[in-house]
Amino acid sequence: MTSIRVIGDACLHEVRLFFIALQFFTRIPIPQWVGFEPAWLQHASRYFPMAGAVVACATAVVYAGAAWLWSPLVAVLVSTAFGIYLTGAFHEDGFADMCDGFGGGMTPARVLEIMRDSRIGAYGAIGIGLMLALKCATLAQLPVQSVIAALLVAHPLSRLASGALIWRLEYVREEGKAKPLSHRMSNGEFAIAAITAAVPVLVCLMAGWMSWRAFLAGAVLVIVAMLWLGKMFVRRIGGYTGDCLGAVQQASEVGFYLGVLALAGH
Repeated sequence: MTSIRVIGDACLHEVRLFFIALQFFTRIPIPQWVGFEPAWLQHASRYFPMAGAVVACATAVVYAGAAWLWSPLVAVLVSTAFGIYLTGAFHEDGFADMCDGFGGGMTPARVLEIMRDSRIGAYGAIGIGLMLALKCATLAQLPVQSVIAALLVAHPLSRLASGALIWRLEYVREEGKAKPLSHRMSNGEFAIAAITAAVPVLVCLMAGWMSWRAFLAGAVLVIVAMLWLGKMFVRRIGGYTGDCLGAVQQASEVGFYLGVLALAGH
């Protein structure tokens, strides 16, 4: 009985960590029984991809409903707007701040100072505008089923790419919005993140909603975006910040869509 209770408590703790991650990365309310302890945030990043899977399911449902009523482009715009609202533009804001910081800062201190500024500059405005335009334009050219599959895979997979920074790099701020998550992920925690990101991939592949070739093309661009940005972050500021996590998520998500579209065209 004792061992069963220990296993039950461990499972309950994992469920709590998932809800904490969901609360941190989205606007979705969580049950009151979950509670909160600051230390939980240090280990909630393992469920970053699972939170992304929840966002993916919600945006896919909205897209499917909108596609039934309107054109593919309108459906993509509605779904994208809903996803931004659901996450509070958390990752988009990080992408814009990263563009401003790395575009306008010449020294590590200046880059960090610009990224901390809540005001958006020319680099940020142009970057976020082009990124969202590219995302919507890419998805609007895919068939409805392919868009749904791409959403279900890209959201958790791109968040796994962000999690890889937490796993391998150092957090470079003493304070910041990602400071609670700056505890470096262990190999076991990253494995949990990878498994949760792999589930929607397997579902889409086994159901025939996406081909292996399309997935591999998208996954390659996710890895390229993650490695290129990660290398730039280390070279310029010595590690990552919360804005860097958001930038990797957005760039990886767009990269996956571009890979799927490239295969759809052949």
